[in-house]
Amino acid sequence: MSSIKMSNLVPERLPAGLLDTSVVIDLDLVDPDLLPLTVGVSAITMAELAAGPAATQDLAERARRQDRLQRAEAVFEAIPFGSDAARAYGRVHAAVVAAGRQPRRRFADLLIAAVAEAEGLPLLTRNPEDFAGLEELLLVVPV
Repeated sequence: MSSIKMSNLVPERLPAGLLDTSVVIDLDLVDPDLLPLTVGVSAITMAELAAGPAATQDLAERARRQDRLQRAEAVFEAIPFGSDAARAYGRVHAAVVAAGRQPRRRFADLLIAAVAEAEGLPLLTRNPEDFAGLEELLLVVPV
């Protein structure tokens, strides 16, 4: 894992990173200068976004979630959860258990972390505590 260099006390932007679902949901609230130069999302994030409209009874919120999904589909080509990610999930699961946490509680988050680990990408999230115990496997960047 490479470290981020500091120049004039301003951190350089990461060259690339994987956005957690929480970042995609709040993308309009996130300072673009905190994001990597190139960003991606996993197919797991797209699945979570696809389920979002059906997960609320509030019609206005359903419309917002549908809009968010459509915008994400237009902007991102999702990184699939493939064989490398499946193998990485074994390492992610083991790290979470070793940290004394329950992997089932954050199943989708851990699948996203497995994609980041398999792709060698830092994981950007609004909820870094969801990825506690994974510090040895991947760089988790709170935004």
